[in-house]
Amino acid sequence: MTRHFTPPSHDASIMPAMLIEAARCWRDARDSRKPVQPSLFAMLSRTGHGMLAPVFDSIMTLVEGVSGRRIATGTGPSLSEDEHRLIGMLDEASPSSGDSGLVAALDCAVKSLRILLTRPIGITTARLAA
Repeated sequence: MTRHFTPPSHDASIMPAMLIEAARCWRDARDSRKPVQPSLFAMLSRTGHGMLAPVFDSIMTLVEGVSGRRIATGTGPSLSEDEHRLIGMLDEASPSSGDSGLVAALDCAVKSLRILLTRPIGITTARLAA
């Protein structure tokens, strides 16, 4: 049996950069006690990905829950160890190992992000975000 899969869109190739930018925005909003999802939405809307704000919020919250500690972010071009782990998590078939409900939820959130980034973003959506 032959299966045909749509190749990842160009959006899938920008996932690591978007993840780091979202992680830093999320960390900044949490640390400064600003509303997280509106902050993420504003940042992600610049590239037409505003609707991914809840996904990134969930992923970061779950990563902290699974790790049991606050996630550290880098500055400028320097990535923190946690940011390297986030990128690695997106490259793996399954982001974490374990049996907890948090690990399963994180796995689902990462898979959802991968799926959403392979779907094309329509011009209408990008214009609405502008």
